[in-house]
Amino acid sequence: MNRFWAFVTKEFYHIIRDYRTLLILFGLPAIQLLLFGYVITNEIKDAKIAIYDPSKDVVTRKISDKILSSGYFILERNLSHVSEAGDAFRYGEVNLVLVYEPDFAQKLEKTGKAHIQIIGDASDPNTANMLVNYASGIINNYLISINSEKLPYQIIPEVRMMYNGELKGVFMFVPGLMAMLLTLISALMTSLAITKEKELGTMELLLVSPLRPGQIIIGKVFPYVFLAFIDAIIIIIIGNTVFGVPVRGSVFLLLAESLLYICMALSLGILISSITSSQQIAMMISLVALMLPTILLSGFIFPIENMPWILQVLCYMMPPKYFISIIKSIMLQGNSLVFVWKETLVVIGFTTVFLVMSVKKFNVRLA
Repeated sequence: MNRFWAFVTKEFYHIIRDYRTLLILFGLPAIQLLLFGYVITNEIKDAKIAIYDPSKDVVTRKISDKILSSGYFILERNLSHVSEAGDAFRYGEVNLVLVYEPDFAQKLEKTGKAHIQIIGDASDPNTANMLVNYASGIINNYLISINSEKLPYQIIPEVRMMYNGELKGVFMFVPGLMAMLLTLISALMTSLAITKEKELGTMELLLVSPLRPGQIIIGKVFPYVFLAFIDAIIIIIIGNTVFGVPVRGSVFLLLAESLLYICMALSLGILISSITSSQQIAMMISLVALMLPTILLSGFIFPIENMPWILQVLCYMMPPKYFISIIKSIMLQGNSLVFVWKETLVVIGFTTVFLVMSVKKFNVRLA
């Protein structure tokens, strides 16, 4: 029995001395708890809205002030014409638009009724529904505060959902799943392809060939560009035919953006393979380090505005965030390159950085 406890004590010492094991045992759960605790929330805050107020009277100002002081909304811009609401949504500037009818206070005083239109961007149906409910609730609270038994007033909210009138959840999930699947497939397969050569010892044969390191990398991943592109086409077809997700914009632009993102994910896989020596490590990095950030920190499911500022900074460092914005803009809003050129340049920048780092880290002398 003493020998058994001596053996157990020895195992404890081995675990305590290995900082990597301690990091997995204690650091990883703490990080995941903090990450999930801050990201997974149903609360809304700092949602960007635009307001079109042709009346500019006392009542409309009070309603707007009450909405903006709630802590749920921040004013992004005042619209000079109601037609500007569409552009505000297409450029991704706002999540909600409030439109007051002309002579709002005057009609409320004379007829006891006035109308306000609440327009939500339903490309993210869950967020749009919550924002509309929050805004409607604030308007109802204001109405209660000004009502009296002798003269009851009615402020009638007219809700309109842009791009997804039926609030179908698949309109949100298909673009997000497309980004996640292309990231995992491309990065995982590429990282495994190169680390497999290292494990089998066949990388030495490639290194003594006349090919340069850059040519070896491109040659290894080129077939995966074609295969991942077929996956992207399959996802788009299934999303459209099975789940009814429309492709309102240019199909050519959609495929071109998908090809660009695949190249970015492949370059990331190359970078992973260049800093790892085994398929097991490459697979763990590809699955753990890519899947969770894609789900949590890309705006795929949880609104970025709800997160603490430090997590928002991390979100802007996640390539899937920009690809999801591009896909939603083209498929759901029918936008052209004019509306997504900034996100496209960001994806190109990520691709360039990953490729340059991969070539520099590619070890032409095997240890």
